[in-house]
Amino acid sequence: MTLQPMTPDFLLDAVRTAAAAGAEVIRDGERRRGALVWREKSATDFVSEIDLTAEARIIEALRSRVPDAAIIAEETASTLPPERRARGVTFVIDPLDGTTNFLHGVLEYAVSIAALVDDELAAGVVLHVPRDDWYTATRGGGAWCNGQRLAVSTIDAPDRALIATGFPYKGGHDIDTYLEQMRRLMTHTAGLRRPGAASLDLAGVACGRFDGFWENILAPWDIAAGMLLVREAGGIVTDLTGAPCMVDQTPILAASPAMHAWLLERLR
Repeated sequence: MTLQPMTPDFLLDAVRTAAAAGAEVIRDGERRRGALVWREKSATDFVSEIDLTAEARIIEALRSRVPDAAIIAEETASTLPPERRARGVTFVIDPLDGTTNFLHGVLEYAVSIAALVDDELAAGVVLHVPRDDWYTATRGGGAWCNGQRLAVSTIDAPDRALIATGFPYKGGHDIDTYLEQMRRLMTHTAGLRRPGAASLDLAGVACGRFDGFWENILAPWDIAAGMLLVREAGGIVTDLTGAPCMVDQTPILAASPAMHAWLLERLR
């Protein structure tokens, strides 16, 4: 039985420590990127020894702080029914969000870890490894990057808004939906961007770099920490019906209050 009170600050310290352990593995991998062996989880969806080792280190660090926590992690494919998440602490882990970027030397990849208490987001970190930018949030404590408080954009004119997304890369069965969504936005906004790491896209909304982000199919580890960042920075996170988005639910739309309603109307 864990005796330490599971406060947001305690959990943030735990996920920060674990993210640093994962980042150490990733940085070692950066130095020998050309020698890494890729494995296909499915067509165009890759995993490397770096993902697997980083995840193991992260889980080890988290277990040392909260031994009885439940784990949802990308590479071990852990799953939990909602009734299990509703009790105690659950960590949601992406050890290397943007694996394809990492393998190609594109500098958009991150460690993303969130902590839930009784199925409610309590703390989260998104560590942009190449830049060593630490995006952190606690429930009720705001969102921060490297000690600076974050706030979402105040742009309210669609033609000045920059929107992030992620389009299909596995199977391509949803391409037509994305093409239609992009058509509706491309002609009315300042532009669309697809950096390739959802956790960083959400961090970009939290800090005002992007005015909104949407994607139709994502996993809990892609969005959990980023959702808390956006909400604590004053943004809105819903599905495409406008209902509040849960960590295991997509599609997802995250945006500033100034742009959310307009984007929702265009996308749904």
